[in-house]
Amino acid sequence: MSTKPPAVKPAAPIDASMTFEQAQAELETLITRIEGGQVGLEESMVAYERGVALLKHCRGILEKAEQTFTDLSEKVKG
Repeated sequence: MSTKPPAVKPAAPIDASMTFEQAQAELETLITRIEGGQVGLEESMVAYERGVALLKHCRGILEKAEQTFTDLSEKVKG
């Protein structure tokens, strides 16, 4: 009789209302935990997946902010 390893939960989806600062803080926490060896391999993989999603979320926020500044600059010039 073989025993299966416990299933690893997938990373939670990113809440669209999460601010840049909240996402950045969670990402820093994940990095610290992974680099500090505070999590096992399976949990590290889930944390890495979550980190990638947080990074994409942060980039999206930054891109939107950059577009807003560009649009405002164009209005000032216009």
